Amino acid sequence: MNRHTGHTGWCGRDHRCNLGEHRSEEIVIDLPGHGRAVLVRVRTAAGREHAEVRVRVALAPAEPAARRQLAGLLADLRDTVTRAAVAARPAPRRAA
Repeated sequence: MNRHTGHTGWCGRDHRCNLGEHRSEEIVIDLPGHGRAVLVRVRTAAGREHAEVRVRVALAPAEPAARRQLAGLLADLRDTVTRAAVAARPAPRRAA
């Protein structure tokens, strides 16, 4: 963190920073006609860091297929959040 400005190295340094938060520029994954994901790194005023993710996926026009897509998307998001949470845990110590 820059001690003069208070911004991090990844901070967008503009209107995205407000209320004590620091926010990165958006990282966008765009699959035209299929979906889009936007990721922003955030450091709160309390110093906690988060990844903020927005996802938009084109759904099938038929209700049963759209519901299957949503169920699959929720399952995949649960797995993704779980993997990220596990990766943040400290590694177990090895016995000498």
